Amino acid sequence: MRKIPRRDFLKAAAAAAPLILPATAWGRAGRPSPGERITLGCIGMGGQGQWDMQAFLALPEVQVVAVCDVDAGKLAAGRRKVESHYTAQQVSGPYSGCAAYEDHRALLAREDIDAVLIATPDHWHALMTIEAARSGKDIYCEKPLSYSFAEGRAMVDAVRRYKRVLQTGTQRRSSAVCRRACELVRNGRIGRLHTIRVGLPKGFAIRGGYSGHEPPMPVPDGFNYDLWLGPAPWVPYTEGRCHFNFRWIVDYGEGYISDWGAHYLDVGQMGHGTDRSGPVKISAQAVEFLPSGFYDAPVGFHIDYDYADGVRMIGSTKEVLGMRFEGDEGWIHVERPGASGLEAEPASVLDSVIRPEEIHLPRSPGHHQNFMDCVRSRAEPVAPAEVGHRSATICHLGMIAALLGRDLHWDPDRECLVGDSQAARMLSRPMREPWQL
Repeated sequence: MRKIPRRDFLKAAAAAAPLILPATAWGRAGRPSPGERITLGCIGMGGQGQWDMQAFLALPEVQVVAVCDVDAGKLAAGRRKVESHYTAQQVSGPYSGCAAYEDHRALLAREDIDAVLIATPDHWHALMTIEAARSGKDIYCEKPLSYSFAEGRAMVDAVRRYKRVLQTGTQRRSSAVCRRACELVRNGRIGRLHTIRVGLPKGFAIRGGYSGHEPPMPVPDGFNYDLWLGPAPWVPYTEGRCHFNFRWIVDYGEGYISDWGAHYLDVGQMGHGTDRSGPVKISAQAVEFLPSGFYDAPVGFHIDYDYADGVRMIGSTKEVLGMRFEGDEGWIHVERPGASGLEAEPASVLDSVIRPEEIHLPRSPGHHQNFMDCVRSRAEPVAPAEVGHRSATICHLGMIAALLGRDLHWDPDRECLVGDSQAARMLSRPMREPWQL
């Protein structure tokens, strides 16, 4: 990580840190005392970041003490949300104890923060996660866990080295419906599993009406564009490049291959029992790109993931949305549009009882609650770093196959590509100086 002088860290932290407040300022009777709460810093105050933060604010054992964003408007909105929430719980008077930072390094330097939420664009996940682990903080990191395979493996190694808890923001791991489907599949209720069909959206959900051909424009006041880019290549600022729309640009994300694939392919891995492994062959077909402009992620694709046991998982914009597990005695579909819960053929599969001696997948009281429970207990959460990394990896492999237009052969045990040096180089991506893993 790029270093800044310690005195500058301390100066920034002192300027932004709240005053010490009496215990009555932290909530009404019945809530945990201040010393018993888990202090949380939230990095990234966009739509997903504020949604995650709201979920944490609802937990009585959590105290959000700091927010961070490179956009002054989003930063102020996040701070207002926190302080309004705690003001409503005060005995009297407004609450003003939430610090606000433009630079995540100042937030991570605080020794009084137990855990952090990272809800930034994908290309920032690794650097922030590794620095958070190094500074002794547990981490809730949004999906996809990583921007590249190499970054994901470095994140897993850091979490292990510093003995941190990490929850990947793949919330379907905490879904009772997804868990139920996967338990039925894992326990043979549709016979031998042979195909997993994962339907993903086609195109881009671009916000703001941008075309991808907008010219450079001045960086607006209150937006630290250089810090937003961080390790990504430098390009002139234009509004349609940033915030929500980053995910359609290959310098920062992989389009729906990883934006939704990190959720749906992850459930496929869970139902197959390969969420700590992966496929052995990846083939991409029918890959479509826009002819020009800076939105350069695939808009359409069909990717086959073949596993050593003969199972094929298909991630495709041509499949029906959701996850469909097919066996030689029936099928189960999760999250089909217009359907409620699970569908199956035969329908009687859904009435099946999982016996005590059969496979039972971890239960979760909710993704954010599960993370906080594990922060206290030091147990492994339902979407730990290794699982998040493996699911992100199959997204990255699919993207590489789509870009190169040829089959890839993957060794999931050694985590390496076999016989393709060009593809192997794409497992990591260079970082703009002075940023580095």
